[in-house]
Amino acid sequence: MFFSLLPFPLSLRGQISPGPLSRPHQSLSGTTQCTSCHRLGGGNHRFKCLECHAEIAQRLKDRRGYHASLMQQPDDDQCVRCHSEHNGADFQIVHWEPSKEAFDHNKTGYRLEGKHAGLTCQQCHNARHIPPSEHSQLKTKDLNRTFLGLSRACSTCHQDPHQGRLGNKCEQCHDFNDWKKVSNFKHSRTRFPLTGEHARVACEKCHKPQAQNPKSMQMVGIPFGQCTDCHTDPHHGSFQARCESCHTTAGWKRISEAKVSAQFDHSRTKYPLLGKHATVQCAQCHQGGDFKRPIAFTRCMDCHKDQHSGQFTARKDGGDCVGCHTVDGFKPSTFGIKEHAATTYSLEGKHAKVACDKCHVPAGVKTVFKIRKTACQDCHADVHKGQFAGFPYNNHCKDCHTVQGFKPSTFTLARHQSTPFPLTGGHIAIPCAECHEARIPPGTKGPAPYRFQTLACTECHTDPHHGEFATRMKKLRPDGKLAGCESCHSTESWTADLRFDHSTTSFPLVGTHRAVACINCHKPPNLEVTLRNVDFKSAPTECHACHEDPHDRQFAKNGVNPECSSCHNSSRWRPSLFDHETRTIFPLKGAHQNVPCKECHKNVTLVGGQPVIRYKPTPTRCAACHGPEVLKRS
Repeated sequence: MFFSLLPFPLSLRGQISPGPLSRPHQSLSGTTQCTSCHRLGGGNHRFKCLECHAEIAQRLKDRRGYHASLMQQPDDDQCVRCHSEHNGADFQIVHWEPSKEAFDHNKTGYRLEGKHAGLTCQQCHNARHIPPSEHSQLKTKDLNRTFLGLSRACSTCHQDPHQGRLGNKCEQCHDFNDWKKVSNFKHSRTRFPLTGEHARVACEKCHKPQAQNPKSMQMVGIPFGQCTDCHTDPHHGSFQARCESCHTTAGWKRISEAKVSAQFDHSRTKYPLLGKHATVQCAQCHQGGDFKRPIAFTRCMDCHKDQHSGQFTARKDGGDCVGCHTVDGFKPSTFGIKEHAATTYSLEGKHAKVACDKCHVPAGVKTVFKIRKTACQDCHADVHKGQFAGFPYNNHCKDCHTVQGFKPSTFTLARHQSTPFPLTGGHIAIPCAECHEARIPPGTKGPAPYRFQTLACTECHTDPHHGEFATRMKKLRPDGKLAGCESCHSTESWTADLRFDHSTTSFPLVGTHRAVACINCHKPPNLEVTLRNVDFKSAPTECHACHEDPHDRQFAKNGVNPECSSCHNSSRWRPSLFDHETRTIFPLKGAHQNVPCKECHKNVTLVGGQPVIRYKPTPTRCAACHGPEVLKRS
């Protein structure tokens, strides 16, 4: 098919061209230029993109760059996947997938890491960063509009502050996160490995800015053969040996004692280092490293501060530390019991075992050692809660206690006799705790009472009579005090020497009743054998309540026995007071007056076997006693 080279009419041209070209391809506009981009005739390839874009063709051949990752083999027809034409002059012929902002830069073969990840495309892809050697390879005249021509070397975008002295592989020392943190650089690979404190020194301390280029630090040519290349001699030439003979990079103050001992023997000086002094760093005394400056060392306080704020300056030695401490350590103090005896308060008894800090309360430099108050109550709590605060004791603990121990008390029996309650009788043998500690209320931790509101017996003893004698106990004695239990009892014995006057009761004891034991009349309950629970007021006063009726109710009237006192008294049972003349129908006359009672009143034996004198009925006829034979003779 033959095509004329003459220009086509405008109407025919519109029928052949699919549309106007984009601005970069405007030079190819016109029907005569179609074959510049399109192939004529059959075949697999329809386009000639790579013939014009040689820079892309070269990258595809070298298998590098973004286009090489998309096409395994150079193929013009695949260009239309991302580029389209004949859409007008202002059409963007690059199609970004999915978008320009979301472009996967990893496909270009150069991954954006660290701070690179936050950069925009134009910050790197611009004419300023494309080296001149690449200009001839690029077809475009506006290098700010191309994504080609950049090198992966850091110097493409960044200025080399080292000016090529350290090579062009910046990544050997730096990374993409922070230029100043040379995390990839290993100083151990240099001729000066960093050890000890050197490892913590900032780079700029040694690598100073260069005079000709202040923005570039000096990385080579730095002297490091000896310490004084960087450090000034703090000893001002006092030692001829090298610094490392005593010091290490672990720290200037961490002096190797073994090395120092080998170089310098302090025992040859006027002040040998002993005890804790042997571990003191040289700089603590030789400040500024000046070993030629004289140092005062006669007294401890030439170097050490007085920790006691002048409390011991009045001593003969002026309060020098050696009086209580040694160079082996500030604690423990050498001030012991013997030294304490020379003070105004010697430690004796239990005080000798008390730890120092119990009295001298630790407060650092404010700890008080010169204590003004030395009374017992200054340190000890009053266990008696003020019972002895008043006169005459005035809380003088030493009146009853000693430093040998709080117990036993020195308050003796003889001293107790001077109290309002002298101990007599059975009270003498009673332990103190029976009266004092036993009086602590149950369930409480209160102090033992030593001062009682009342000294009555009932303060300690329970009233066994349950108030039966309350009226008697409230009576006053001649000395004006209440009679109390002592109205009947004494401290000598509870039962012996009773002072109870039975004549003051409604039943005076007379006759043989005076010899009768109390328990015989005042019967204890529950078969008890003591009078502790006896109800004394319930004792009977009638004879028959205590004595059995020996007459077997012969004198009873209407079932009630008459009082025994009508015939007997308490002095003795016999002879009887019975008046035969007035109380019977058989007066004793004549010879009958001299007849013994038993002649008429015979013993009879009752059914139970008990003998009883028969008084009723007694015969009154003569024959009953004398018989008929006797009467006939008379």
